Formats: sequence, structure tokens, C-alpha cells
Amino acid sequence: MQLNHQEAETMNHSRTRTIITLGAVAFLALAATACDPDADQANTAPESKSFAFSGDSLTVKSTSADLDLIAADVDDIEVERRVSGTKIGGEIDAGWQYEDGVLTLSVDCDGVSVNCDAKYTVKVPRDVAVTAEYGNSAVQVSNLGGAALHLEGRDGTVQGDGITAASVSVVSRNGDTDLDLTSVPDRVDVQSQDGNVQLGLPASAYAVRTAAKKGDVTVDVADDSTSSHRVNVQTRNGDIDISEGASS
Repeated sequence: MQLNHQEAETMNHSRTRTIITLGAVAFLALAATACDPDADQANTAPESKSFAFSGDSLTVKSTSADLDLIAADVDDIEVERRVSGTKIGGEIDAGWQYEDGVLTLSVDCDGVSVNCDAKYTVKVPRDVAVTAEYGNSAVQVSNLGGAALHLEGRDGTVQGDGITAASVSVVSRNGDTDLDLTSVPDRVDVQSQDGNVQLGLPASAYAVRTAAKKGDVTVDVADDSTSSHRVNVQTRNGDIDISEGASS
């Protein structure tokens, strides 16, 4: 059947209205789900998994999920995750995999979703050296005391307490760094493009180097260029505060 111009235009307008209406219905349904305090209960229950571990070092890779790293009296790598949010047309995907000393954690929020989020809590054996590579996420570390602790990411805050690692390094693009060390380190190195840096160190003499393009610098520890305990902190935009904030 051949449609004239007017009939074809009317049909196209009808299709457009249908698409807009369906989109609006989907959006309203998603918005209603986001406002319902009980809507995410089905996918917020924690899941746990253990990975057999041997060795003295671990690398953790996390794309965009928040990450807690905790040293504990465990033999294996113990992981708990919480996934929350709502996604139209499917479930939010999260994954965990351990192979050859690398623990990979992920969450997939692609598509239309509301409050899509995941948080992983990772317990590691004490005295294990930990490297964490992360994307856009918050990172919390507690009581890590291996030979080295290295954190490297793009955007997100880094907080740490009870750290006894001999060597501590943080490389961050955007986000504040706040670390509290409870034993005198051999070396601390923090590099941030945009973010405040706060270090709490046990009482000792340190060879301190700082650089802040835009921001205030406060050093409230004994500064001795000949000390074997070296502290290097650099940030482009942000304040630097190095003080006695912990005791050995």
C-alpha cells in the first residue's frame, strides 16, 4: 500500500510519540525504584568468597568499586562484596577472580541504572605486601604491615590507619590522601595531582621533601636531611600536612 506524504508523516509522528512515551515510562519506573527504600534490598545482601593464597605479596585490581583492604589473622584471601542499585533490562554484574597473585574485582554499571555501586572488603594475611590498582573509587586500608604498600589510582579518596609497612607509596590523580602510620617507615612517597595530603607519622626524624604548586604546606615532624627515613610528598593543587599523629 502506497502512503501519501501526509499519511507517512503522521505515522512517523506516531512512532516518535510512542518511543518518547516508552522512554518516559521507563524513566519514571526507574525513578520510582530509586526512591523506594526497599527497592534494592534484593541485591544488597553481602556475598563472600575465599581464595587459596600462598606467598608474601598480593596485587588487587578494582575498576570502579569501593575497596577496603584489611590485614587480619587469616590464611587465605577472604572477600566480601555488596552490590546495590537498579538497572533496567537486567542485573548489575559484579565479578571477582584470583590468579597468579592478582585479585581482580569489578562492577558493571553500563546501561540505564540508578545508584549502581559495589563495595569489596578484602582481608589479607598479615605481613603481606599489597599493591592496589583502582579506578574511580574510595580506598580504605587498615593494619597493613608487609614489606610494602603501594596504592595507585585515578579518582577517589585514600584513607589508611594502623599502617606498619616499611615502604608506603600512593599515586593519585584526584582525591584526598589521609594516612596514619603506626611504625616508623623507611620510605613514604605520595604523589597527587589534585588533592590534599595528610600524613600522621610516629615520632622520629625524617628526611622530608614536599612540593605543592597551589596549597599550604605544614611539616610538624623532626626534619633531618641525613635521616634514613625518607618522606616525599607532592601535590599540584592541595594542602600538605605532615605531623606526629601516631605512636610506635
